[in-house]
Amino acid sequence: MASGRVLVVGSLNADLVVRTARLPGPGETVTGSDLVIVPGGKSSNQAAAVGKLGGDVAILGCVGDDGNGAMLLASLQDSGVDTSEVRVLGGVATGSAMIAVDDRGENCIIVSPGANGRLTAGDVNAATEFFDTADASAVLTLCLEVSLEAVRASARNARAKGATVVLNISPYQKVGADLLDLVDILLVNNHELADLTGQADFDPLGDWTAVIEATAAALGENGPRTVVVTLGSKGARIIDLDAGTASAQIPSPEVTPVDTTGCGDAFLASLAFRLAAGDDLPAACAFAVRVGAYAATGEGAQNSYPTAEQLANWKP
Repeated sequence: MASGRVLVVGSLNADLVVRTARLPGPGETVTGSDLVIVPGGKSSNQAAAVGKLGGDVAILGCVGDDGNGAMLLASLQDSGVDTSEVRVLGGVATGSAMIAVDDRGENCIIVSPGANGRLTAGDVNAATEFFDTADASAVLTLCLEVSLEAVRASARNARAKGATVVLNISPYQKVGADLLDLVDILLVNNHELADLTGQADFDPLGDWTAVIEATAAALGENGPRTVVVTLGSKGARIIDLDAGTASAQIPSPEVTPVDTTGCGDAFLASLAFRLAAGDDLPAACAFAVRVGAYAATGEGAQNSYPTAEQLANWKP
């Protein structure tokens, strides 16, 4: 199905994955499987997921002049992603993520930025051809695995072209109004929402009145008016701050998770893909919940993402 353009700015990482029966506690050593190195990084994952679904997608970012960088570029290109704005930097290691996955499919991750830390606002502003491909049907996806200056510049350039800006505050950190005012849709998981609002013990399936009020206070009057909250196996909900309401739960298909690494990226990518194709937000979220659940049934991030045909034929 034809889709509008999806632009992705941010991180490209090599994922170093080890499986273990259970995740270690502080100071504890556990035995794991053989190390596997696969393509990852939140932004790279998002671009690959859109490409696999058949979307028109391009990514802007940095990799090192090493084997991991070459692997990432090859994976993205094989997925149908335009990588012409990915800079290859000499003398710098490609970003990497050390990931442990337990028998329940849960994970813990440590990210080393590497080349991702070299993406500057100047690089973003210089990528005029990249942003010239955007229009009112385009969607830009952003995360926080690159500098806030680069993220702000990306949002500003996309907004100037009329594109919809979707920001995932992950890895979580506090961001200012100078960025939030440029965002149309904020995407957070339940843990990030708790950090944002201070509502650490809210019930994802309960009354969200206090959560909505706290979200509005945290984002301010000029920040994004729409917040999409992913709830893992419980699906997602949409907060409309102008109306002061939250949608009913958008349920997720029931699956037995193999590896939840990259599921949030699959959700964001497929949300952007369907918004760029003209879906309204509830329909795009319903599609994204299904793609996120599919991704949980496979190992790794990009390797677990479906093509449009695989998704259509999937019966959870």
